[in-house]
Amino acid sequence: MSNMTTIYLVRHGQTEWNVKDLLQGVSDSPLTEKGVDEIKKLAKELSKIQFDLIFSSDLLRAKKTAEILALEHNLTVETTKLLRERFFGHLEGKSNDEYRKWAKAFKDLTDKERFSAKISTDIESDEEIVTRLIQFLREIAIGNPGKKILAVSHGGLIKSFLIHLGFATYKEIRMIGNGGYVKLESDGTDFFIKEVKNVNFYEK
Repeated sequence: MSNMTTIYLVRHGQTEWNVKDLLQGVSDSPLTEKGVDEIKKLAKELSKIQFDLIFSSDLLRAKKTAEILALEHNLTVETTKLLRERFFGHLEGKSNDEYRKWAKAFKDLTDKERFSAKISTDIESDEEIVTRLIQFLREIAIGNPGKKILAVSHGGLIKSFLIHLGFATYKEIRMIGNGGYVKLESDGTDFFIKEVKNVNFYEK
């Protein structure tokens, strides 16, 4: 049996704040009817995979998503703050346009510079959120060699992780759609992308 751990990193279903284009961060907004339906559909797509464990961000939108997915596998959901979305500080609950205005200051930075840059002292940088995600992934991979893990997280976090891995640049990748996922294999040190679903790119 392979010692590589397989991890499906999933974005939660659509929420009410997604529809309103508001920054959620660590604030909570319930799944919409559409959000529940798209995760039920994903659950059926993944139903033939024998997951050993299911983890989730402790934020309610992710936990609800994980619980829907867990029903297909008769597993309980374990939550962790390491899978949380970026903390947006004073911009939490504001329009995404507000964040985009601040982010314009990054447009001339290299990807390496942008990764560690902070828009504001109270907003987590990409480096900060990816560091905690990698901590979670490495601990899970080392502790569960050869197993299949489902982990529900958030779009901003997954996007930043893909950029960190070199999958795409800031100018290429737009967002991870609701219910989208990245399938990874890891030995606890390295990460190998095996599949991506519902990852959206900017038009060239």
